Amino acid sequence: MNNSLISSVEQKRRRRAILVMSVLFVGIIIAFLISMNTGVIRLTPLDVLKTLFGFGTAQQHMVLFDFRLPRIIISILIGMGLAISGAVLQALSRNALADPGIIGINSGAGMVILLYVAFYTTPAAAPVYLLPILAWLGGGIAAFLVFVISYRRQKGLSPNRLILNGVAISSGFSAVTILVSLRINPEQYQFVATWLAGSIWSKDWNYVYALLPFIIILMPYVFFKAQTINVLNLGAPMATGLGAAVARQQIWLLAAAVGLASSCVAVSGSIGFVGLVAPHLARRLVGNRYQVVLPATALAGGFLVLVADTLGRWLLQPAEIPTGIVVAVIGAPYFLYLMFRTKG
Repeated sequence: MNNSLISSVEQKRRRRAILVMSVLFVGIIIAFLISMNTGVIRLTPLDVLKTLFGFGTAQQHMVLFDFRLPRIIISILIGMGLAISGAVLQALSRNALADPGIIGINSGAGMVILLYVAFYTTPAAAPVYLLPILAWLGGGIAAFLVFVISYRRQKGLSPNRLILNGVAISSGFSAVTILVSLRINPEQYQFVATWLAGSIWSKDWNYVYALLPFIIILMPYVFFKAQTINVLNLGAPMATGLGAAVARQQIWLLAAAVGLASSCVAVSGSIGFVGLVAPHLARRLVGNRYQVVLPATALAGGFLVLVADTLGRWLLQPAEIPTGIVVAVIGAPYFLYLMFRTKG
């Protein structure tokens, strides 16, 4: 009787997870189609369809393939990358408020990117394919500092200290970024302002190609480690008792989380709260098993950033609202809600 009851519950959970991920996937497809029709130059659904099959005008082909499609794909990729990074960080720290932006990874990656860009007369002159690698370096330095300062030999990693130290480290990197911005030319300063607002400034296929290797290598690795994340999420003593090599697994998973977040920051700017909101939404919808949490988190993150970018391009045409601001309108209230709930 008990076995059949457990089996029935498991089947319901599996069906629910499949339904949720199917809805999120369909939502991404719908947002994708709407986003292709959104912009200063109006393309009707028929125009988009004709252009996709090679029957559009030269202008329609340029607008769709050279501007909108790269931006849409980048939006989905960075949403997935930031969301998965947040899910891993929350599991490793066992802190519901952990997020690549909150604990300083975004600021560290962004500072290195801006220092790199400052060496060139224009941001466009900086070689594209080095950006994610340099961002990984900066994000890794920030994560290393935060985790080392927050770790205590007897008590391990303190979730509360992690957030507080992350905010402090993030503020320090942001201060250096502002100092650098005061010594650059007006065009570079405009780039800095755009980056800090979280605008998807990288809008051509080169940036897609620069980001894609990090996503297609690191995300499957994290998915493969889903069971390990389940064990680590129980806490270091219990994970050790179950035979997990805790320190080694934490280091590798942290490196993957930093790589995902940093590479996304390199092509999108400082978009916060995605790594906070998407994992929480996924866990509420599909439960706590990371085998289903991670795919649902990736879909939720991709959907969130794509919708935010589409809204940012549509609301104040021909001007744009940076994607980071739209995401913050959603994420900041949710962050405050979680803070009060956690404190209580």
